[in-house]
Amino acid sequence: MAMLLTFTALAGKAQQANISKWASTQLLNSAPLKEAHTGISIYEPATEKYWLQYQDDKFFTPASNTKIFSLYTGLKLLGDSLPAVRYYENDTAIFLKGTADPSFLHPDYTFQPLLALLQQTKKQIYIVGSGNANKRYGPGWSWSDYADDYQPELNEWPMYGNVVRLYHHRDTSVMIPDLYDMAVQPDDTSKEVITDREERSNYFYLKFNKKDNSISKTEVPFITGSIQDLRERLEDTLHRPVGVAMSAPTGKYKLLRSIPVDSLFTPMMHRSDNFFAEQTLMMCSSLMWDSINSRRVIRYMQDNALSTLPQSPQWVDGSGLSRYNLFTPRDFVTVLTQLYKEFPTARLFEIFPTGGKGTLKNYYKEQFVHAKTGTLTGSVCLSGYLVTKKNKTLVFSVLVNNNRDSATSVRKAVERLLTMIYQEY
Repeated sequence: MAMLLTFTALAGKAQQANISKWASTQLLNSAPLKEAHTGISIYEPATEKYWLQYQDDKFFTPASNTKIFSLYTGLKLLGDSLPAVRYYENDTAIFLKGTADPSFLHPDYTFQPLLALLQQTKKQIYIVGSGNANKRYGPGWSWSDYADDYQPELNEWPMYGNVVRLYHHRDTSVMIPDLYDMAVQPDDTSKEVITDREERSNYFYLKFNKKDNSISKTEVPFITGSIQDLRERLEDTLHRPVGVAMSAPTGKYKLLRSIPVDSLFTPMMHRSDNFFAEQTLMMCSSLMWDSINSRRVIRYMQDNALSTLPQSPQWVDGSGLSRYNLFTPRDFVTVLTQLYKEFPTARLFEIFPTGGKGTLKNYYKEQFVHAKTGTLTGSVCLSGYLVTKKNKTLVFSVLVNNNRDSATSVRKAVERLLTMIYQEY
């Protein structure tokens, strides 16, 4: 028995040495990573052993790998379905508090219990303020991205995903929802349909080339504005007057639930949906404290479920759009291991993208990786799970910062390392 344990230990050390040598000679010295800041952590939960550690206690900007922490928070706090709204009824009126549910009137979701409630009631509808401490953008977000589809504004009662969808074909242009003004301009110099919005108003632009017969669909965020703007959007949708309650009536509010959580988490991870990730933290806050404060949720998680992280991260938003976020590879391995222990593997592997799907559609075609990508200029990251040919499940995190080469080159280099581990072990 002692000889077997010794042999196993020696085999494990040889394995670690081989992977470490491959990483140092083939990965870290490759052109995409040679001058970059790289951290790697690879861990086997079954044996509680690290297979590879390289600068895994150093801090990195993780980009959308931050969504892994938002996913864990949502899975721990939201229950089996999203909170659609809190509401209170008396004999003549119904009062509603937004709970930050991003699925309301979102075209991806046909199940709309809140819309059904509002359409069926004959009572006067009033909106009640939700005590939202968040701003429309996260800390450190780029203000100049206000018209880009990956950065919708955040608020306590989203509608339509907080974007307008602009469709164009030949001479026909359509805005859904048709809430705002849009200038449509032919432009013979345009190679494609160009959409934009004025910085400080909900006035939209669409330019097109008359010779272009393709069908175009784009999403442009609208300014969510105040509770009065929310009231106007609801009135436009319901085709009836909606009031604003200056103070919340006393009484016990009921909670209406909407879609199953995984139907939000899966697209959040597969297409790296920033809006869904941010609203997840906001929903968690609303559900726990009947007020919206993402910072409070983050502090709660760090003080409780995430209190044993090896390094204390600087975690500031839900999506990873902020460069203020700082995490270590070992932090990601730790939270991924907690996910692996606390939730069914089959469920996690459905939520995380795998090879050929989502943000991994051009990588890992043998589908041995289930992982979240992260990309900002100078930041290329990948963290998740790897199942080897010998059916060993590994948890890994590879964070690369300050790279000057393309994101594709970095991803290909990391793919070669993980493929080697998959094939050999």
